[in-house]
Amino acid sequence: MLLEEIMKTEVHTLTPEQTVQDVIDLFEKARIRHAPVTDQGKVVGVVTDRDLKDALPSRFTISPKDAPYQKKVEEIMTKNPVTAHPMDFVEEIAMVFYEQHIGCLPVVSGGELVGFITETDLLYTFIELTGTHQPGSQIEIRVHDRSGVLLEVSEVFYRHNINVLSVLVYPDRSIKENKILVFRVQTMNPLALINDLRKEGFDVLWPNMPQINE
Repeated sequence: MLLEEIMKTEVHTLTPEQTVQDVIDLFEKARIRHAPVTDQGKVVGVVTDRDLKDALPSRFTISPKDAPYQKKVEEIMTKNPVTAHPMDFVEEIAMVFYEQHIGCLPVVSGGELVGFITETDLLYTFIELTGTHQPGSQIEIRVHDRSGVLLEVSEVFYRHNINVLSVLVYPDRSIKENKILVFRVQTMNPLALINDLRKEGFDVLWPNMPQINE
């Protein structure tokens, strides 16, 4: 999946010359926590709710309270932020979020801001990709890491005429030669399917239901 498929294209922006009070007003009105800062269409920074908290005085301070609210955005923003391109893969951008410990990314093409992506957008995308927003059941199977094993498991689903919403593959931390296959399937009653998977010799880890282990 490409970033252009999930990024926001209607982006609330700030300019370096606006004030902290302007940031507060924008965040409250638009109900957002991040905003790119642009100068003549070019991204020059990013402001987040954390930047706001750092810029504002404690409510217990005795110093004049008006001055911090008149600070310029350029004084509190993160300058030269990491940016993405619309044709970047979502999985790669998720790694950037993880490695850089960031909560948002401006999306730039041809030097111009064309979109914005946040960690919440990535979370919603992950939910959609895994099918967890749809009614269904989750089945976890431990398999030996070899060619063709996914096809063999899928054939059991096919015999039961059960639609697979998503498949995730994880390493088995206990045995490195194994993998854990996590299926999201479109059925609320997977008992017969699980019985057949076990009859075929597959190690079903979840659901671990006593009535089908007897």
